[in-house]
Amino acid sequence: MIKMEKIVIEVEVNINAPLPSVWQKWTNCQDIEKWNAASDDWHTTKAENDLKIGGKFSSRMEAKDGSMGFDFWGIYTAIKENEKIEYTLGDDRKVKIQFYEKDGITHIIERFEAETENTIELQKFGWQAILNSFKNYVEK
Repeated sequence: MIKMEKIVIEVEVNINAPLPSVWQKWTNCQDIEKWNAASDDWHTTKAENDLKIGGKFSSRMEAKDGSMGFDFWGIYTAIKENEKIEYTLGDDRKVKIQFYEKDGITHIIERFEAETENTIELQKFGWQAILNSFKNYVEK
């Protein structure tokens, strides 16, 4: 059997906020529901987060016009508070998120294995848009 190499996509952002505040807003369900969308015509209607190794997170993302929606979920595989989060998505793809702070600016790098239904460019655009939404939420 031939083992296929998985494509890893990377997105990143700098946020003008201290790391503890960024971490809190990244992991708190009430905050997740406010920022977790790639565009203004989508929103997260429900978020659950059991932030521990082996814990599950999930969110329900829906178009605001009610035309479509989907569940996004995974299981945490590694957590180091204010430093990293790793998880496996429901479709078995791996995600790694790193958090760094320097001079009050928090840098987030998110690396995720690509899926096969959408182009690499579309996936990168969508994940970057959600990360940008997070930045805007934290900084306002």
